[in-house]
Amino acid sequence: MTGMIEPLQPAEALVRLSHMVQHVFADVSRDHGLTPQQTQLLCRLVRGPVPMGTLATALHLERSGLSGLVDRVERRGLVERVRDPHDRRIWHAALTPPGQTTAEAAHQAIVTRLDTFLLDLAPDLRALLGPIVTTLLTAHTNSTGVPWLLPAPTP
Repeated sequence: MTGMIEPLQPAEALVRLSHMVQHVFADVSRDHGLTPQQTQLLCRLVRGPVPMGTLATALHLERSGLSGLVDRVERRGLVERVRDPHDRRIWHAALTPPGQTTAEAAHQAIVTRLDTFLLDLAPDLRALLGPIVTTLLTAHTNSTGVPWLLPAPTP
C-alpha cells in the first residue's frame, strides 16, 4: 500500500486496532495449539488464580460457557480448579505448571508481535501509548466492572 493514508478518527482507530490485536491473538494461539479464547483465559491467569465469576465477567462469558472453556483446558492439563482459601463456596481457575509455561510463552509471543508494530512509532508517541490505553481500560472497568487491569502478583 502506497501513498498518504488519512488518519482515522479515534473510535474508528480503536476498532481497527482491536481487529489487528485479535488477528495477532489468533496467530499466536494457533502457533501454541490453542484457540484465541483459550489463550485469553491463560493470559488472564498468568499472574495467579482468578475466581470463576471474575473470569466470566472478564471473558464476557456466561458461567456455563466459562465452565466449558475451563473444562477443555483442564483436560489438556493447563488449568485446574482450586477452592478459595477464605470462602470454600468460591472456585478459582489456576494454571498448572505446564499451563504457566504455555501462558507465559503465548503472552510473550503476543507482546513481541505487537511490539514490532510500534517500532516505527516516534519515542515520544510510544511513551504516550501505555498511559492512554491504561486510562481507557480504567474508564471501561469503572463503568462496566470488567477487570482489564490486574494488580501485580503478591510475593
